[in-house]
Amino acid sequence: MPPTILITGAAGFVGGHVTREARRLRVRLRLVRHHRTPLAPTADVVRADLVDPGSLRGICDGVDVLVHCAARIGGDTETNEAVNARGTAALVAEARRAGVRRVVQLSTASVYGRGTFRGSRPEDLVRNPASVTSRTRAAAEDAVLGAGGIVLRPHLVYGAGDAWVGPGLARILRALPGTVDGWPARTSMIAVTDLARLLVAAALAPDGGLTRSVYHAAHPEPVAVSALLRAVAECGSIAWPRTRIGAERARAVLAEHGQPPSALDMLTTDHVFDSGPLWSDLRQSPGAPFPAGFRREADWYREALRAG
Repeated sequence: MPPTILITGAAGFVGGHVTREARRLRVRLRLVRHHRTPLAPTADVVRADLVDPGSLRGICDGVDVLVHCAARIGGDTETNEAVNARGTAALVAEARRAGVRRVVQLSTASVYGRGTFRGSRPEDLVRNPASVTSRTRAAAEDAVLGAGGIVLRPHLVYGAGDAWVGPGLARILRALPGTVDGWPARTSMIAVTDLARLLVAAALAPDGGLTRSVYHAAHPEPVAVSALLRAVAECGSIAWPRTRIGAERARAVLAEHGQPPSALDMLTTDHVFDSGPLWSDLRQSPGAPFPAGFRREADWYREALRAG
């Protein structure tokens, strides 16, 4: 009998791809539906809301593995607390009550806050979240880890459905009159299809197959920020500037355009995270590196960035 996997956030960017990957492997699915998000009727769908703990009662009954992809990104403090922190804690408590064998959480490398990262593993780093979203997602991690669960931390995720990385970079490129010091940094990225593959593989891994409780989820080959931005500029028909500007001027320009100047830190310092243990433990081969992976998504990005 194939296992039953419960997926939260199944209508979201990553959760939708996780659902498709699980269907490809023909596991039994139960999808959590928020009242505003319709889902395809080809799976067992339950209605629940992380901000309402009472609605979670019974959703984990008969479930073998919970893959928790739902999260609030941005917005006010109370909503982030209600969804990410208290909601995840209530969900994990329900999973424990129902005897769920494993909980796998999609988290984020933003729990480390600002800084320069050059190939570190989770055990080498200290969480220092700088925003309410990353702080409450760190609290969600604590609930999952406290129940013996598994946490995956990607950095930048790209692919069809991306509402953050590509559109956010396009806004920065349109605002800036020049490249910032030549964009010398490198960054870790992963295609959403590969991230979905890793999340489902972690859910289905045999007991003892996972040697850690926290993993970085990224393609092993970091991406030059200049190459990433050129790819976004091409898809968004954004002219590549011929001049260079310094980081301080760039922050001032972004502030004038209503963009958070802190976004520049991610593009001007290395953010490289070692994901080797995850690929090794799951016996998975990384997908195509960024240049080939992004080319496959280029048509989608052209349409999305044109609409934006």
